[in-house]
Amino acid sequence: MSAPAPSPLTVTGAGPLPRQEEVLTDAALGFVAELHRRFTPRRDELLALRAERRAGIARTGTLDFLPGTADIRADDSWRVAPAPPALEDRRVEITGPTDRRMTVNALNSGARVWLADFEDASAPTWENVVLGQLNLTDAFTRSIDFTDAVSGKSYALRPDAELATVVMRPRGWHLDERHLVDAGGTPVPGALVDFGLYFFHNARRLLDLGKGPYFYLPKTESHLEARLWNDVFVFAQDHLGIPRGTVRATVLIETITAAYEMEEILHELREHASGLNAGRWDYLFSLVKNFRDRGPEFVLPDRNAVTMTAPFMRAYTELLVRTCHRRGAHAIGGMAAFIPSRRDAEVNRVAFEKVRADKDREANDGFDGSWVAHPDLVPIAMESFDKVLGDRPHQKDRLREDVRVEAADLIAVGSLEARPTYGGLVNAVQVGIRYIEAWLRGVGAVAIFNLMEDAATAEISRSQIWQWIDAGVEFENGEKATPELTRRIAAEELAAVRAEIGAEAFDAGHWQEAHDLLLRVALDEDYVDFLTLPAYRQLEG
Repeated sequence: MSAPAPSPLTVTGAGPLPRQEEVLTDAALGFVAELHRRFTPRRDELLALRAERRAGIARTGTLDFLPGTADIRADDSWRVAPAPPALEDRRVEITGPTDRRMTVNALNSGARVWLADFEDASAPTWENVVLGQLNLTDAFTRSIDFTDAVSGKSYALRPDAELATVVMRPRGWHLDERHLVDAGGTPVPGALVDFGLYFFHNARRLLDLGKGPYFYLPKTESHLEARLWNDVFVFAQDHLGIPRGTVRATVLIETITAAYEMEEILHELREHASGLNAGRWDYLFSLVKNFRDRGPEFVLPDRNAVTMTAPFMRAYTELLVRTCHRRGAHAIGGMAAFIPSRRDAEVNRVAFEKVRADKDREANDGFDGSWVAHPDLVPIAMESFDKVLGDRPHQKDRLREDVRVEAADLIAVGSLEARPTYGGLVNAVQVGIRYIEAWLRGVGAVAIFNLMEDAATAEISRSQIWQWIDAGVEFENGEKATPELTRRIAAEELAAVRAEIGAEAFDAGHWQEAHDLLLRVALDEDYVDFLTLPAYRQLEG
């Protein structure tokens, strides 16, 4: 047998990593190169269509279901492919990055699914990208363990039957991987790097384990983007001799535009679809981003005041459940982001009550499962779904034919009574600075004020600052949202952090960079689509 041809891709700007040769083989990079050659041009066209659609929203201030795909919505005959056994019961899913410790703890958590995250919970340093892949492969071969350097505690995998099923989330279409370029110097989309390396190394291995290559698809904005993913799946399976339909994908409905195309998205992926997820934090970010300059009727209050019981959020989640069950797909609920406190029992009591109420509501609304961010929350969410599901793996038989959602219901932000507050502005600045600082250190999932924050919540924070200033919001204390007020609060937060952690730790971090970047993406007149785009240029590694 001849040796594989050298890959036409080049690793650039990155030092060697331990065991990287196990991930970055010529054959694996050749596969990623072929994905890049075939699909990146279409990715680029679809990103341009995003900009066109946003321009239309800025012009009209509205969205509607697509008239050109009405026949797909009206056709009662089609269904997505049946779920494979490993994805039949998804009542509790835990999310988190793919570092070694999280890999072991998430698989052992008792959740039915682990969302192994290369996206919002992971800062895309080259080390995180490559070693995250290695950690997953080590998990599938049961050659992974972890010892905490501080406590000395060791972690090892439980028996296979007790482990969560892995559903991997690659990066969104908008992010490139600067460390992997083609012969012309063009970077490969991060989505194709993450998907390609994982699929190439693990698809066959997962089949041998009785599971398969399962994916969460983030930041999808249209059924055309779902079609692109479907074509990627078809090619990847054919190219590597994996039976078609082996891939299963759950799409996060976390953009306002995708909420109007749920049926079309499932239809495009029907051979590979396994469900939709109500990605609530990114959904709010997308709503603010797209309607940011459409005046007071689209101004959201403090993010923590926008609960899932808000009428426009109820419309979104109930439409998602109805759509999924009508088409035989799983409906997966949103994130419980609370982080248990090791010091404050009262914080835990309040947090657990909120999580229980949230998961009870989702289970009673017809969701088939939901997300948590911490292993301690798995039993709480499990109890909520056990009460409703019992021994059944899901409740797809609840068709929710009582649900009637009109196009205007999904963007009825003006129905909220809550208004932006000065405290909300302070919190947005605090979360933005603290999260971005950690991200610039290579940490994508960060506990801030007893909540697990990721890139989505930082995006909401900076977008709300932008929107409140643009709309001239006046707070309850008489102050008005202005760039000057935001800068003052940011300077106060920087001083507070320095006092909190000490000068040495402050100087060793990226606090000034984070402060400056937050102000840039929150105050610049030209709104940048994703804060991770300029942040990536400052990310070391």
